[in-house]
Amino acid sequence: MRPMSDASPNTPGEVRRDDLVAWLNDYLQIGEFRDVSLNGLQIEGTPVIRRVAASVDTSVKTLQHAADSGADLLLVHHGLFWGKPLPVTGPHRERLRIAIQADLNLYAAHLPLDAHADVGNNAMMARALSLQNVTPFGEFAGKKIGVAGEVPFELSLQDFADRVQKLTGEICLVHGGGGPTVQRVGICSGEGSDRIPEAAALGLDTLLTGEPAHKHFNDAFEYGINVVYAGHYETEVFGVRALAAKLEDQFGLPWQFLHHPTGL
Repeated sequence: MRPMSDASPNTPGEVRRDDLVAWLNDYLQIGEFRDVSLNGLQIEGTPVIRRVAASVDTSVKTLQHAADSGADLLLVHHGLFWGKPLPVTGPHRERLRIAIQADLNLYAAHLPLDAHADVGNNAMMARALSLQNVTPFGEFAGKKIGVAGEVPFELSLQDFADRVQKLTGEICLVHGGGGPTVQRVGICSGEGSDRIPEAAALGLDTLLTGEPAHKHFNDAFEYGINVVYAGHYETEVFGVRALAAKLEDQFGLPWQFLHHPTGL
């Protein structure tokens, strides 16, 4: 990782925005991903960061919540910019207005935060579910953004779904296209139902992902694999929380998670 600048050193509990952004860019390796999302600093705010907020999504609610909390930086998984230019009108204008008026920095990490081996959504879920022999899985835009691993003990599909439900707090949708037990699991947070063929080709018996897509409904049954859908939002809370905690460890920045579930 690139070192901090020697000039005007940062003090405990605060860090210059440009130094923090450079550290995040390196740590998340955002330049390695071909992503329709604009990864990195999306809105420039105050030049000194003392407090961090984290959220899955960027919306009027989350931006206002971050501003009201006194945060200088909002870390998000889903940012404001996704390739296609948007006119600064309607809700998009209001989101920008709130951030600029509050002098709030907005930093987004989409695919880089799904894929990260330490604080990524998928790696965090694999650790929470005690998977072993974890390897990269889930090809997307030339990079593997998910993980695959092995359950170290005998586990039924129902027990696995119960474990996932306990982890996320949401009732899972289970498509039992495979056998009654779970041994080799692929995890791809968010919308990962298109990874069913890849999971089956690798000999995985179960795929854990976020939300289903109608066009892939029959895939679980035709490829003979179990799919556990745990919610797009609920499978993507792990990364931003872990990244914010990493900033606290690294720079002493206090943080809070802004919970605005979508139910999807």
